[in-house]
Amino acid sequence: MAFLVVSISALLIACGGGGSDDTETSEEATGDEITKLVAGTDATYAPMEYMDENGEIVGINIDIVNALAEELGIEIEFKNIGWEPLFPAVDNGEVDFAVSSITITEEREESYDFTDPYYIANQLILVPKDSDIESFADLKDKKVSAQINTTGHIAVKKLLGETSTNIVAAETMPLAISEMINGNADASVGDNSTVNEYIKNNPNVEVKTIEDDEFEKEYYGLMVKKGNTDVLELLNEGIKKIKENGKLAEISGFEMEE
Repeated sequence: MAFLVVSISALLIACGGGGSDDTETSEEATGDEITKLVAGTDATYAPMEYMDENGEIVGINIDIVNALAEELGIEIEFKNIGWEPLFPAVDNGEVDFAVSSITITEEREESYDFTDPYYIANQLILVPKDSDIESFADLKDKKVSAQINTTGHIAVKKLLGETSTNIVAAETMPLAISEMINGNADASVGDNSTVNEYIKNNPNVEVKTIEDDEFEKEYYGLMVKKGNTDVLELLNEGIKKIKENGKLAEISGFEMEE
């Protein structure tokens, strides 16, 4: 009996020691290296991010993230979350970062970290072809639609007032444009890429665009939870690589200014 107890004890010690060595080796092999990131988006913003006919998330922003991921040798999983839920999803760790035509603003930088800019955009005004609106100032007493909590929405609120009943805030930019087309708004304000994409895809709709110097250039960045320096630095490394090798310019259609 004594021999049996000693034998079992020796066997348990040997098994325990082997498991500890395996775990330590595994940790040494993986370390803190990031091999996969989850990206959240609002896939309703063609041509930047949208769902194709196969239900896949595609677009210019998606191509940019895939290009930097290829340079970094990491995997990206995209989740179509929606615009409003996107921000809490970054906060609570549901996603590692957000890519959704997000303009870098001082207000957003108070709550989130942003990568270096990777895309330049500006706001456009979309109106019916027979509209007498000629500038942003002309919208002062008009009904104006915009996607909620976007920079277009912020600009309209500054002009009309935070609680103005003349602001038609829609969940997505296509819905905001539809409000204008259906006569529920006199004009719609949104990013140039999305407004121009709508015109391209709807050639029979009689509308026109208006540019205004009132709108400053906007810079898109990838949005990360405040203080998540590991992910932020990795993404910035990827952006730097695709700027240097020309892939960013190839995808976006222009050279990013330094």
